[in-house]
Amino acid sequence: MAACVLCRRVPRRLYLPGWRRGSAQAQHLYVKPEDENDDQEEKKRVLKHQGSSFQGGYRLHYNPLSYPHSVRTSTNSHSQTDNDEDEQCLSAHAPSFWQQSNHYSVSCSRRLSSSKNTLLDLAFSKVPEPETPSVSSYQRKSVAPDVKVDSRAFCKCRPEYASTTLDLTQRPRPIEWVEVLPILHKATLLKGRMKPSDVSQFLVELSKLHQDKVSLVRSDQRFIMLLRYSVEHLRLFSHRQLLDVLQSFVLLEMPSAHTVLEVYEAELCRRADEMSLHQLLSAADLWRCIGRQVPQFLQHLYDSVHLHLEQLGVPELVQLLYIIGEGRHCPKDLIRPLEQLLMRHLQQLHPEEVGTVCLGLFKSQTSLSESAVTRIVNKALSLVTEMSDFAVVNVLKYLRFSYLYHKSWLEVMAQEIPQRAHRMGVKGLMHVVLTCSALHYRNDTILTAVAERIPSLVPHCRSKDSSKLLWAYGTLRFLPIQSPSFYPSLTEALRQRKAEFQRYPEHLLTGLLGLSFVSQFPQDLVALALSPDFVSLALKNTQLELKKDLFTLDGAVALELPRYTGPRLSCEFREEVAEMLWTFAQSDVCQKPEVIEAESALIDLLGGEQFVCKRMILPHTRSIDLEIHLDSSGQPIAVNQPPPEQSSISPSHQGWENLNTGVTITDELLAQLINTQSSAAPSSTAQPKSLHRLPPDEGGRLFDSVLDLTSDLIETLTKPSKQGPARQDSKGSVKVAIQVSSRNHYCSQSKQLLGLHAMKRRHLKMAGFRVVELSHQEWCPMLRKSRAEKLAYLHCKIYDSLY
Repeated sequence: MAACVLCRRVPRRLYLPGWRRGSAQAQHLYVKPEDENDDQEEKKRVLKHQGSSFQGGYRLHYNPLSYPHSVRTSTNSHSQTDNDEDEQCLSAHAPSFWQQSNHYSVSCSRRLSSSKNTLLDLAFSKVPEPETPSVSSYQRKSVAPDVKVDSRAFCKCRPEYASTTLDLTQRPRPIEWVEVLPILHKATLLKGRMKPSDVSQFLVELSKLHQDKVSLVRSDQRFIMLLRYSVEHLRLFSHRQLLDVLQSFVLLEMPSAHTVLEVYEAELCRRADEMSLHQLLSAADLWRCIGRQVPQFLQHLYDSVHLHLEQLGVPELVQLLYIIGEGRHCPKDLIRPLEQLLMRHLQQLHPEEVGTVCLGLFKSQTSLSESAVTRIVNKALSLVTEMSDFAVVNVLKYLRFSYLYHKSWLEVMAQEIPQRAHRMGVKGLMHVVLTCSALHYRNDTILTAVAERIPSLVPHCRSKDSSKLLWAYGTLRFLPIQSPSFYPSLTEALRQRKAEFQRYPEHLLTGLLGLSFVSQFPQDLVALALSPDFVSLALKNTQLELKKDLFTLDGAVALELPRYTGPRLSCEFREEVAEMLWTFAQSDVCQKPEVIEAESALIDLLGGEQFVCKRMILPHTRSIDLEIHLDSSGQPIAVNQPPPEQSSISPSHQGWENLNTGVTITDELLAQLINTQSSAAPSSTAQPKSLHRLPPDEGGRLFDSVLDLTSDLIETLTKPSKQGPARQDSKGSVKVAIQVSSRNHYCSQSKQLLGLHAMKRRHLKMAGFRVVELSHQEWCPMLRKSRAEKLAYLHCKIYDSLY
């Protein structure tokens, strides 16, 4: 009778030789005897899914399936996991995310035959730090990347890179499992008799195993034993052998948090002063391939660079900047020398090298001089048609970091991005529009091309991608009608990734604020963001200040969703944040010359401080306004309590013409305004021969409504216009919010307000205010004009808004 056996590989628990921490008594290592001539029996033993017990009181819990095999299975692997410059690099402080379910412990009093066991205790007796649990099972089900990019493409630009970088596309000829068994068997036989050259050679040979089988090697007890012997012989390795072993760890896909790597890092730090610059660069590149953050070793590399600056040619410089970027730090004393070297070699760079340089500078947050950044972008511009999409995006990233508005480059992007968008991945597209947003550059050709591509990429959108896309488009005020499927698809993407908000609450707030800028409020997500549990979670984030975001969202909901019945922020919370924002505004925007001058001129124009209130009318919009109230006839109404000495005088009982306007209209003033000599005759008889208008300022006209300078100027400045009442109830007052805007409130070279400021304008109108803007193009040049001209300008701006 035939029998069929179904085999299923499951996480295994193997019991391997080990020892307890702090053990003082030496014992002999016990290894189970094996049949040297029976390879088939060996294979059965290794593949057996149930645990096998050994004598000696030690065990190792190991789950090879904890490590995703796809992490380093292609040349593009690191671009998908490690090339995310906006997330914090956690691997330097905690075990890798790959090992979440692989908490293994080793405990035994047994020791290897060698008397040098200190390093072994460090490598194998240390219990890994607890890992943050996964936020959802959805995350563990890795989604295949939408588009792969090669973040190490620069290595193919020159043959010189071969000596200092590992080309993951040129792996050794793979060997099969049956060819590995004799190697493992020989290592078992030699045990304590192994020489350093034997250990390194065995590891190099094992690293040639086919990628699909490397997990079998890592889970084999003989490989663990080999690692122990490699640690024991660590100081006896030559520099070349040490680098060969490190390279074998790359090919064997050793988890970056494996404790044995700590010992290797320490040894490389100890040897750094003895190694050449090329050897240090090679070691740094191997650490990068492993995915381990090694800040102490990198500091040794940077110190060595100072001593060998003249040895840095183009390949060394580019690779160094790549490593600096992956390490997320560039020493301050290295910035200027690197900038000088980069400018010297700039014209020799290949297209992908330019992209790598920009990415390294961006990831390490390294600021170069404006002229240097301009030259780099000019170089990229000359090569743009030859650059990969990845390199183009890297240039955009560094422009975003540098806040450099490079007009020529952006104009070329308006041609390039629509041609490239259909083949780009979601991360690249996100960075494209995020750069446009940061530079306040709105180009509908770019935005439309990306918006049409994004819905098909929604399954690949992390919450971070969705939220930043929504923020960028909302900031640039790309309206839903312009691409009907864009906002709904990304809103749905946020819903699909709700679990990620437990770890990254800022992503939900970022996305919802971007939506609010264009009046989109998905009520289920709003209710989640304002729920007590989420608010509490957001406030626990010590690295980001999320109070303002919560406050802005809550204020927008209050005005735009009057029938919303979901959770809201508490009054105490709102008051706390409003006070915080006002305190900051008093020390910042309230001290700007254009704001101070506008407030002072309005006080003079209206007749006293009681008629002008500088405050945050809508605190959730994070900016101030100058508030004035006018009655139905256009006379000012006090918005502040008058000074004590004037408290007996009620402005409502005065005609505005009797108020102190702060300026006396005389013949001399008229002559000054119309640029003519003062007449000796009384003003009552002096009649201008023709109407005169104020000359235009640098930005064009001074006023939206140009003031006619005739003999009626006094009445014009001191009385409201008689053309008709404001569009307000005859018994009501008009509330006016005067905004002193800046160029940062607008899209560059445009009169279109950015998202937050457009939302504020909308909310002020909802709150019953007339908005009067003192635009920076008009008001800033007025600061150099006479007081009378400022008053005339303000008079026109205010009263033109009423009719």
